[in-house]
Amino acid sequence: MRKTIKIGSQEEIRELLGAHDRNLKLIEKELKVKIVLRDEEIRLNGTAGSINKAYQLVNQLLRAIRLRQAGGEEIDLYSLIKNFKQGRSREATLDVLDAIVPQNLLKVKQVGPRTNGQKGYAEAISNNDIVFGLGPAGTGKTYLAMASAVEALKKQEVRRLILTRPAIEAGESLGYLPGNMIEKVSPYLRPLYDALYDMMEAEHIEKYLENGIIEVAPLAYMRGRTLNDAFIILDEAQNCTAEQMKMFLTRLGFDSRAVITGDITQSDLPQGKPTGLLQAQEILKGIEGIQFVYLTGSDVVRHGLVQKIIEAYDGAGRNNK
Repeated sequence: MRKTIKIGSQEEIRELLGAHDRNLKLIEKELKVKIVLRDEEIRLNGTAGSINKAYQLVNQLLRAIRLRQAGGEEIDLYSLIKNFKQGRSREATLDVLDAIVPQNLLKVKQVGPRTNGQKGYAEAISNNDIVFGLGPAGTGKTYLAMASAVEALKKQEVRRLILTRPAIEAGESLGYLPGNMIEKVSPYLRPLYDALYDMMEAEHIEKYLENGIIEVAPLAYMRGRTLNDAFIILDEAQNCTAEQMKMFLTRLGFDSRAVITGDITQSDLPQGKPTGLLQAQEILKGIEGIQFVYLTGSDVVRHGLVQKIIEAYDGAGRNNK
């Protein structure tokens, strides 16, 4: 069976192909089709089922390119392929492409969910004062939380951003390290910084750090405070003790929102130490205004092998039980 797709411009062709034709090679490999490019026309060859999926996929990828949402990057293409391989509907795939929110950040970079799971996570952050984003590495827990925080700051929905995480490797005792407090804790907050610098210009970040609009601190420094009019992100929450989690959650002040991210399978707490994240799941479920969102390997948007690695480890863990 064969189907043909017309392409509108050379620019679309370049973005569709990807570097060294990697995009088309990935479609061929994953959907078991043969793709031939002739002038401004793509010809798809294969079985009826494979051709139909590939035909819809290429058209959706072209749509994303034209909207400058996915930009033809492999990471977006991989997310689209996952939707089609998992039998998701065309409408569900369009929802993912359309949900590139929040937009118009301080830096010219569009950030938003690329899977249906991530879309649900972004919506939960918009609709609740406290959200727990739980899932393995690469599912966008921290990145989407940061995007929402930056957008809230830009829209003046909050006056400041507070970024924190437990500095468990230093036992929360950072005084012996050289430098000021930000310099001491920066290595522990690197993932948050990486996301922040993706979304804001460096000069804005430095200015906001100086005047306190953006604050970074280890979790221990939250004790005794009331955080009003703020968007607070607690990262790596699987390393919080039960006492620390309760302390953090009770810091929330008026007109504030909090996102807590973590991977309950990756705790670095000492053996037998109660885990605050697990306890919070049991105690807080069902409270209005608090939502738990569970991301899975299907929401991973890193290198394609990351999802397979996570699935392999999950399988090994089940077999060892």
